[in-house]
Amino acid sequence: MDLKKFIREVPDFPKPGISFKDITPLLLDPAAASEALSRLLEGVNGPVDKVVAMESRGFLFGMPLARELNCGFIPVRKPGKLPGETLKQSFDLEYGSDVLEIHQDAISNGDRVLVHDDVLATGGTAAATCALIEKLGGEVIQLSFLIELQALQGRSKLTGKDIHVLFNY
Repeated sequence: MDLKKFIREVPDFPKPGISFKDITPLLLDPAAASEALSRLLEGVNGPVDKVVAMESRGFLFGMPLARELNCGFIPVRKPGKLPGETLKQSFDLEYGSDVLEIHQDAISNGDRVLVHDDVLATGGTAAATCALIEKLGGEVIQLSFLIELQALQGRSKLTGKDIHVLFNY
């Protein structure tokens, strides 16, 4: 199945000059979404204790990945969205800056963590998420993405990390 045909490009969204990769057509097709999940799972290297996914599109495949890997799921969210004690990390985006938070008690020392998000763009979101996990004592064993925007060189912020991607643009 050619899953890339289920990715819609939306020009000038959310700002002029950005070519947004919309995964909603993929989500609308049950067979395509199931195939994407299978391919993400095939790329997982080694045992995983937790899956961490970033708000909000990362949740769409992050939770099913955790379920299939029989491990815990941890949401990383924007400030003020998680109850309880959180750890914060600021980062730069392709078109601005932001802050992410994780529950302080979500990761235990030595947890083997798979990080998932929909798109690897500049790498800022992924690098910030890895920093949060590592500050809490976890080991990022792999990063998983549906899409990589290669021209933005996000991998350069993730040096030494094992990265699995379904589609490159």
